[in-house]
Amino acid sequence: MSPNNRAERPRPVRHSAVQRGGEQGGPPGRGAPARLIRRWLPRVAAFFALALVTTGCDSSWVDNLGLRNPLTTQAQLIVHLWQGAWIAAICVGIVVWGGILWTVAFHRKRGDRVPQQVRYNLPIEILYTVVPFIMVGVLFYFTARDENKIDALSHNPAVVVDVTGFQWSWEFQYPQYAVKNSAHGVTEVGPMWNGQLGAGGNEGQLPLLEIPAHETVRFNLTSNDVVHSFWVLPFDFKRDVVPGHPNHFEVYPTSTLYSGPDTIGRCSELCGLYHSRMLFRIKIVTPAQFKAWITAQQKLQNASGGAQ
Repeated sequence: MSPNNRAERPRPVRHSAVQRGGEQGGPPGRGAPARLIRRWLPRVAAFFALALVTTGCDSSWVDNLGLRNPLTTQAQLIVHLWQGAWIAAICVGIVVWGGILWTVAFHRKRGDRVPQQVRYNLPIEILYTVVPFIMVGVLFYFTARDENKIDALSHNPAVVVDVTGFQWSWEFQYPQYAVKNSAHGVTEVGPMWNGQLGAGGNEGQLPLLEIPAHETVRFNLTSNDVVHSFWVLPFDFKRDVVPGHPNHFEVYPTSTLYSGPDTIGRCSELCGLYHSRMLFRIKIVTPAQFKAWITAQQKLQNASGGAQ
C-alpha cells in the first residue's frame, strides 16, 4: 500500500466521557460531577441548617449532649459516661457510614458484568465477631466502674435524710438533729401540689428538702404504701422507693441551688391517680445556711411539739 493510500484512510473518532454519557441516554454535556452535586447539595444544606440552629443552644447543653450541668460528683460521673457512650457511637457511625459512602462512590455499577464474588473471608468474619465483643466489654467496664462509684456509701456522711414516700406526698426527716417528743429528728412534711399555677398554686407549701453543698448527704428511702421513685433533677439520678425494702444512696453537691425549674423534685414511678402531683421542693445551700436553717427548725418544732 502506498503512502498516499494510508493517508486517505479515515481516522477513528474518540469520544469524551461526557459525549459517551450523552450517547448512552444521559444529558449531553453533563456527567458524574453534576450528578454528585445534585445528590450532595441538599445534604450539605441540611447540615449547615442544623449547625445554624444548634448555635443558639447553651454551650454546656451541647458539651453535655443534652444533659444539664452536673451539681454533684455522682452526676459528673453520669455525664462523663453519657459522653463516652456517644463518642463510641459516633466512632462506630463514622466507620459504618464511611464504608457505605466509600462503597457507593467507588464501587458503583459500571457495566453488566457480574463483579467478583468473595465468600468465606475468614479474617473479615473474625473481625466482625471480635470487634463487637471488644466494644461491649469496654462499655461494660466503664459502666460497672462508674455504677460502683455512684452506689458507694461512706462510713460517716455529714448529713442523713430519711425519705418516706406516700400517696401523694413526701416526708423528710433529719435524725441527726433531735427534736423533743420525736424519735426522728427535724421533720419536713407538706401537702401534695394542688395542680394550679400562679397565685392559686401551693408550691410554697410543698415538702422542702434542704441539704448543704460540699458535704456528703445520704438518703434512706422507704415507702408506706406503693412503689414510688425519688427523682431530683440536678442529681441526674433517681431511685425506687419500695415498701418493705429500704434503698440508700449518697450525693456530694458541688454547687448551690436556690431557684429555677430544677428545684422541683418529683416521683417518677406511676403510683396512682395523683402521681403527677407528688412534688417537693429542693434547696442546696451553703453549710452555714444549712446549719442556720436546721437550728431554726429545731427551735420551731421544739416549741410546737411537732413537724412543720
